[in-house]
Amino acid sequence: MAFVTANWNPLGEAFYRKIELYEMGWNLKDGLRECLVAAAPYGGPIALLKGHNRRSPSARPQLEIYSSSGVPLASFTWKSGVVKQLGWTVSDDLLCVQEDGTVLVYDLFGGFKRHFSMGNEVSQSQVLETKIFHSPYGTGVAIFTGALRFTLATNIDDIKLRRLPEVPGLQGAPTCWAVLTQDRQSKVLVANGSHLFVLDNTACTHVTPPGLSPQATSIVHMCVSFSYKYLALLTDSGHVWMGTSNLKEKLSEVDTKIKSSPKQMAWCRRPKSQQPSAVVMWDGLLVVVGECNETIQYHLDDDSILVPELDGVRIISGTHHELLQEVPGACEEIFKIASMAPGALLLEAHKEYEKESQKADEYLREIKEQSLLSEAVRQCVEAAGHEYEPETQKTLLRAASFGKCFLSNFPPEQFVIMCRDLRVLNAVRDFTVGIPLTHTQFKQMTVQVLIDRLVYRKLYPLAIEICRYLKTPEYQGVSRVLKHWACYKVQQKEESDEIIAKTVSVKLADAAGISYSEIATKAYESGRTELAIKLLEFEPRSGEQVPLLLKMKKSPLALSKAIESGDTDLVYTVVMYLKNELNRGDFFMMLRNQPVALSLYKQFCKHQEQDTLKDLFNQDDDHEELGNFYVKSSYKEQRLEARIALLQSAVDEYYKAKNEFSAKTTEDEMRLLRFQRKLEEEKGETLVGFSLHETMTTLLSVGLHKHAEQLYKDFRVPDKRFWWLKLKALAVKEDWEELEKFAKSKKSPIGYLPFVEVCIKHHNKPEAKKYVSKVTPEQKVKAHLAVGDMEGAAEAAIERRNESEISTVLSRCSTTTDQLLMERLNRAKATVAKK
Repeated sequence: MAFVTANWNPLGEAFYRKIELYEMGWNLKDGLRECLVAAAPYGGPIALLKGHNRRSPSARPQLEIYSSSGVPLASFTWKSGVVKQLGWTVSDDLLCVQEDGTVLVYDLFGGFKRHFSMGNEVSQSQVLETKIFHSPYGTGVAIFTGALRFTLATNIDDIKLRRLPEVPGLQGAPTCWAVLTQDRQSKVLVANGSHLFVLDNTACTHVTPPGLSPQATSIVHMCVSFSYKYLALLTDSGHVWMGTSNLKEKLSEVDTKIKSSPKQMAWCRRPKSQQPSAVVMWDGLLVVVGECNETIQYHLDDDSILVPELDGVRIISGTHHELLQEVPGACEEIFKIASMAPGALLLEAHKEYEKESQKADEYLREIKEQSLLSEAVRQCVEAAGHEYEPETQKTLLRAASFGKCFLSNFPPEQFVIMCRDLRVLNAVRDFTVGIPLTHTQFKQMTVQVLIDRLVYRKLYPLAIEICRYLKTPEYQGVSRVLKHWACYKVQQKEESDEIIAKTVSVKLADAAGISYSEIATKAYESGRTELAIKLLEFEPRSGEQVPLLLKMKKSPLALSKAIESGDTDLVYTVVMYLKNELNRGDFFMMLRNQPVALSLYKQFCKHQEQDTLKDLFNQDDDHEELGNFYVKSSYKEQRLEARIALLQSAVDEYYKAKNEFSAKTTEDEMRLLRFQRKLEEEKGETLVGFSLHETMTTLLSVGLHKHAEQLYKDFRVPDKRFWWLKLKALAVKEDWEELEKFAKSKKSPIGYLPFVEVCIKHHNKPEAKKYVSKVTPEQKVKAHLAVGDMEGAAEAAIERRNESEISTVLSRCSTTTDQLLMERLNRAKATVAKK
């Protein structure tokens, strides 16, 4: 604690500090000399291409990937083309841009993922310079070609190449250039001598930085801030101009007094800082410039590179990894010499308390008198987050906890969250993990992204512990990590399928929301089909199992699983897939072994593929269904001969099936069709296709009674049915004379009440009265009432001595005209009731 400010250097009103993050674990004989280096932001991995200028097949470059602490992650000999630039994507994939414009993508462990080209023009004119940048759309690549043109791709996952306009007066490579992202659009800022140009999709615009030193004749270097909001320009006169990236506002200009061209320059402004600052690196020298004319100078022992970060700059050399940043406000308030800030007083109070000194009370009183104890606790908590050393963090948090004891209403969330965050940060900063995140970067990155980074590095145990510690919802935390672990595990070739399947199932047994089908897919893609099948057994959702089984050509198993699910849509999906994949014979054979699938396919064929249905019945010797098929098909035929031929086929199939009823019925249909055709030809009436009922009705209605009676006899139509048909047909035709003859022809099997009702229905009461006398005694009352004969109805009801019928007649009587009749009926009703 006594040396917290030992590495602080003042610059204007702010202080800057250089913190050692790691003593590098790699063993580089020549340091970073003659290496192409790229380090990912947010404490990401480092890629080195050693000997990148070698062109001899016998001495190829070596590509090595390390963690930020120098722990090796991958190493392999580079056998592709000449690499012009290395860079990292937002998801920690390594991009290698070659001289011919081809970009190769590798994962963190050197596994090749894919490649893409920056276009034919770039390939033909070669890459001179390239920059890899991060935009709102993802990771982008900007290239300056031998044709002196810029080509831009703002998102490598959705390649859309843009060829930017020409730069006026450009004869060779520009003195410097950078990519800007403004208003969700990526632009290129180019310096050609003393002239600055902004290139966008459509135009090349000349711009002038406001207040640039007149001594400058050329802009030799430039850098853009991490957020793309600010810009720093270095001129040949040694001046560093800092302002907004839209070049509308100047923030400061400082003379470094060094006129040679630097190796690298990076923006070094902390979020919410009031002072702009940039870091310029020459051979052996690092200079920090801000608002004032003074600078901070650090001497470098080895070749180094600068890695811009959200809240500072990381400096990586062959032996050390350091972080240069403006001292955060809370830390400055507490640790600045002679500071009287509330946080500083609270820290002193806690120190005195631990010494059991009464001065602790004096410091506390001073803070409480100013009502600043809450602010003091907040400062200590915030400062703890910005400190890198765990001991300093603990001291500050103990002081904050001490101060909280004297506050009754201080919300504990800030303190608790900071403790959790620092425990996570200290775990990932460990040398073996090598992710040196600051608290500011951690909050910007979010826990989910950090978990993704750990998973990507295969640090599964640590990722799971962090998820459990932070109580992350299982589907976002532990389950997600375990799924990634399982996907990695199934790709390992050392262990047998049984052991891996068992290990995965045991590990994932209590995890919620994990899809085994995704893990099985990974196993299949790794060439382990049997393992994939074993893993699918643990998948509870058939809808997830079946697609992968089909992909693996395990059709019988896929069909069985679909049937077990009870989901007919899923069964249909598999059946249709098999239909397209297998030849007809194998397809039918497979369906025959699965009755449920066969039944569903038949249902489908009934509506969609009639011919296939016939083939299925033939193959199964299902004569009954074949007969039904021929009958249904016959109704679709327009020509009578074809229809009869199909019906004859149906008859043959029914006899083979020993279904005599269906065979006889179909033969009757054929006889009826022939009879209908004959009558059509003789009488000109349209009859073909009518049912027997419709045919007789039509014949009776047109007066062809003999032909109707012939059908009645030939097809053994029941007497009652024929009498009803003829009765209705004659009534509709109003052929009352023929109706009377028909009634007298023989005793009616349906009685004579229907004759009365039909006549009344057709408004012929006189004709109806003719049949009343023939009606049976049980129906007399109903018949008399139908023709409106109240006297007759009353006589019949009284004669039958039926109380119900008497009541029915009474209900139909009128109190004004049928008074005497009602009295008579009432007397009869009373007599019946007594008995």
